[in-house]
Amino acid sequence: MSVLVIGSGGREHALARAIAADPSVSAVHVAPGNPGTASFATNHPVSITDPDAVAALASQLGADLVVVGPEAPLVAGVADAVRKAGIACFGASQQAAKLEGSKVFAKEVMAAAGVPTAQSRYCTTPEEVEAALEEFGAPHVVKDDGLAAGKGVVVTDDEQEALEHAAGCQAVVVEEYLKGPEVSLFVITDGETALAMQPAQDFKRVGDEDEGPNTGGMGAYSPLPWAPKDLQQRVLDEVALPTLAEMRRRGTPFTGLLYCGLALTDKGIRVIEFNARFGDPETQALMALVDSPMGEVLYRAATGTLAELGELRWRDEYAVTVVLAADGYPGEPEKGGRIELPEDTEDAWTIQAGTALDAKGNLVADGGRVLAVVGRGKDLRTARGAAYTHAGAIDFPTGFHRYDIAEKAAVEQIENSYSEEQQ
Repeated sequence: MSVLVIGSGGREHALARAIAADPSVSAVHVAPGNPGTASFATNHPVSITDPDAVAALASQLGADLVVVGPEAPLVAGVADAVRKAGIACFGASQQAAKLEGSKVFAKEVMAAAGVPTAQSRYCTTPEEVEAALEEFGAPHVVKDDGLAAGKGVVVTDDEQEALEHAAGCQAVVVEEYLKGPEVSLFVITDGETALAMQPAQDFKRVGDEDEGPNTGGMGAYSPLPWAPKDLQQRVLDEVALPTLAEMRRRGTPFTGLLYCGLALTDKGIRVIEFNARFGDPETQALMALVDSPMGEVLYRAATGTLAELGELRWRDEYAVTVVLAADGYPGEPEKGGRIELPEDTEDAWTIQAGTALDAKGNLVADGGRVLAVVGRGKDLRTARGAAYTHAGAIDFPTGFHRYDIAEKAAVEQIENSYSEEQQ
């Protein structure tokens, strides 16, 4: 099987790496890819939000499967164009991708499907925003209704900051604050059958102790030793399957990856958001642990035969992802900084994201989140140690990272008021 992965970030590097390890996969192509993917796959230039260009590239390569990584191509209709060209595609249709592309649409689907989520108000004027902030009180949660690369959400006690964020968006969703640990749970689906991956947790704030502005994610780990044992099944029953049924009822079945962003509250599971693609940086940790052949898994999801696969298999280990970002991120990142990488090992390796090669062929920073280091081990302490030892061996003077990824979970300090008995 020949597979084409669309995207250039850490998520796509991790996916392509896992797909390449599948014995049934003979060739992996990535478009446009990065210097990291070029070490084991073939990179191709393409405009990832141009559906016709992506479909043409897939046809030219004779790809058996196209895997769309980021959200923007899905919202642009890339999956539709690829399928129209007669090629299997893992990724939501343009209509189904509205689950991520519009927060208000996602809320409508959740309401119709009976999926538990935060109370919210859709606002298009400053007056509406002010009224909603007053109704729900602090902490204030304000979300850009459209795509914002993981940085469209503000959670703050400062009403002025909330108002200013809303003023910079055409429309926002103001929500009640959900108290409880957050969980990312990814569901692979062909529209009917759904397979839940292991739960993961990511770290959205730029600084240690969750200080500073939101980012696209500064690290992640999986599995979650503190999470209820039945969490995957409960999310399938209460969230994913009802949502998939509602999408089928609307005539826009959802296939691909349904990302369920959850809060485990004292009232039970609540959905914070849906995304229509693998999350970054959780994917880097999950791909380190999945033991099923990912090429086959994604092909079955793309061709409606997921039911024949059975359950996903997992290594009996933990993985921790630590993101190295360029100075200035999440504002204007400093580009061009030289990077020297240590050799990858069985227990720790580097995933590239915002990287490029300069005129002399040297690896340099070319984005905000530049690298992600993955450490794997028999427990969280071991996995953290592997990740941070490897990160410490990277020579990247104009980069920085958090030092507390998975730290509280490793020392069993996660406060979790959710219980397995709650309905």
